Amino acid sequence: MADTANPGTPPAGPETTGHEWDGIAEYNNPLPRWWLYGLYATIIWAFGYWIAYPAWPLVSGYTGGLLGYSQRATVLGEVAAVRRERDARGQAQLASAAVAEIRADPALLRLALATGKAAFGDNCAGCHGSAATGRQGYPNLQDDEWLWGGTAEAIERTIRFGARSGHGEAHVGDMPAFGRDGILTRAEVEAVASYVLSLSGKPGVAGAKPDKGAEVFAGNCAGCHGEAGKGNPEMGAPNLSDAIWLYGSAPEQVVATVTNGRKGVMPAWEGRLDPATIKSLAVYVHSLGGGK
Repeated sequence: MADTANPGTPPAGPETTGHEWDGIAEYNNPLPRWWLYGLYATIIWAFGYWIAYPAWPLVSGYTGGLLGYSQRATVLGEVAAVRRERDARGQAQLASAAVAEIRADPALLRLALATGKAAFGDNCAGCHGSAATGRQGYPNLQDDEWLWGGTAEAIERTIRFGARSGHGEAHVGDMPAFGRDGILTRAEVEAVASYVLSLSGKPGVAGAKPDKGAEVFAGNCAGCHGEAGKGNPEMGAPNLSDAIWLYGSAPEQVVATVTNGRKGVMPAWEGRLDPATIKSLAVYVHSLGGGK
């Protein structure tokens, strides 16, 4: 704009700081005071926030702040409270319902399966494996061979009281040490082992006589395992005619079983787990595919 008081004066240019680079001048346009005051306020607020609230990451955590507030912890606490309230109602229903009632109720069944799966991982997977497929000496819970019965109710009883656990209601069937205790001679042990292996089509001990083994079996083993070796869940006697062998099916393994007997122990979970969890475990284990 021309200077009207001095018509010959050229228009005044914008105010500069006096700095110039390659012909480009730096204008001097100060920020509005309200904007600067806002900036200063946010800086002060930031310092206050750093002191009062969690803000700075550390090697193994973060600064907690004077107030110790954590929005994440608050949300997790609220979620946990809702979950506890929901679980309390569900667990109470599981504890009061019979296993058959749980399996017949879709909502309770879902809760039982979720609870049972978690409890299995915490308490049972150490012996039976995370997939419940077992290992030598520890039963596979996915097959259809059950020493003490494979119904959901039978599984619940086994979990509750255990086997040879010392509990008054525990399963107590024992297999004698036929060889070690002198009940059978070495030749008789090898003969009956060969006969037992023949029931499932497996080769026996070299040089043993399966015919002799049949006589030994009838006189010493049929009382528990049955005349055909099909087993007896009431006594915890396994089926010897299938392909499932808890302690191994090699001739030397079967000879060792007959010689020294087997007295595997399953702990009693009554008193260690609450009734709702025990029932949930029974439902979960039964659902794995091997339950009867």
